[in-house]
Formats: sequence, structure tokens, C-alpha cells
Amino acid sequence: MATDYPDIDIAPFIDHSLLIPTATPQHVEQWCEEAYRYNFASVCVYPIYVPLAVELLHGKQPQVCTVIGFPTGATTSAVKLYEAQEAVENGAKELDVVINLGWLKAGKTEEVHREIAEICEETGQTVKVILETTLLTDGEKKLAAEICMDAGAAFLKTSTGWNGGATVADVKLLKEVVKDRVGIKASGGIRTVEGALDLILAGATRLGTSRSVDLIHQRDTLEGKE
Repeated sequence: MATDYPDIDIAPFIDHSLLIPTATPQHVEQWCEEAYRYNFASVCVYPIYVPLAVELLHGKQPQVCTVIGFPTGATTSAVKLYEAQEAVENGAKELDVVINLGWLKAGKTEEVHREIAEICEETGQTVKVILETTLLTDGEKKLAAEICMDAGAAFLKTSTGWNGGATVADVKLLKEVVKDRVGIKASGGIRTVEGALDLILAGATRLGTSRSVDLIHQRDTLEGKE
């Protein structure tokens, strides 16, 4: 690894994400094969592809992750809950749930808490709440973090990637709030291994990216393996 960075294996941090609107079953097969080959933490696919990913990764290390209320978070609580329950019934082990940003900004904190808590309680799986930090003030980020931790979230996720991406500053801010109580997933705009390592060093415990394989090749180049 380059002298400026510690020797960190980034592969186990990565949620190998396939969230383009044109994703096909063939893409899912490729992403699952890559996740297994490189030992990524999970493959993150749309709900429609959860059964296929579960089949392809049966008995293998990577988890199957999906997105709920994606990308705006503005569907109703009942719809989000149904979507989450169906995903779990289909075999998903991790759920990346978009927070209701309008509620948060309107001060409807009880509604935000209730929605996330219900999904956590009813599914019993790992819930990562997407805060969409680029659209929030620092005060709103801290408030959202406290609400979601109290509601049972296992991770706080910075972004969908549709409105900008993760920053080191936001990861550090979330780390100050959560300490080590929950994980932090940095997502969106992670294109270089240096950027990925900066986010990890800032406190990220997961990285959401579609450029996962490229990041591994970049890491190997830095380490002199290529």
C-alpha cells in the first residue's frame, strides 16, 4: 500500500451495489460472481432481484442487501414496511432504507422514528438507514442519526448516490455522534482507492459502490501486485 495509507483490505467493507435503472438479470449474475470472488460484504440489488441474488449466493459469504423506499424515501410507511417484509421473505439479510426527508425537515421526528422502528422490529434483519446527508444541515444529520439509532438501525448510511455522495466530513460527523454504537456506511461517488481508504479512516465500516472491482484493482496497483 502507498506509504500515506495503512495496509487495509477494503474488500470486506464493500457492499457491491447494482442500483442502475437498467440492471438486468445478467448484471446480477456478474455482480454476485464478483462479490464471491473478491469477498465483498454484500451485493446490493433492487428488490425485484433479491430472489435471484439469494439463489446465486446460496451458501456463500456475501450477504444479499436490497433498498427500501429508494431513492426518495417518500413512499408511505405501510408501503415501506411491506417492501421490507417481502424482501426478507425473499431472503434479503440487509435492508438499506431511505429516511423520510420531508418528515425530518418538518420536525415530524416521532413519525420518522416510528417508521424506522417498525421496519427494524418487524423484519429482524440488519437495517441501514439512508440519511441523504447532502440534503441535510449538520443539525439535521445529528438529529437523524440519534432518531435512527434509537429506532434500532444497525448502520447509518450517508447517501443514495442520486443527490451527491459520501464525504469524509459527513462520515466524521456521524462518527462523533454514534461513537461505536452502530456502523456507518459511506455511499455514493467512491471512485478511487484513496477515497475509499479516507472514508474508512474517518470511521466508515461499510462502503457502498458500483466500482468495487476497479477499487480492488487500484489497491493491488498501489500494493505492487499489478
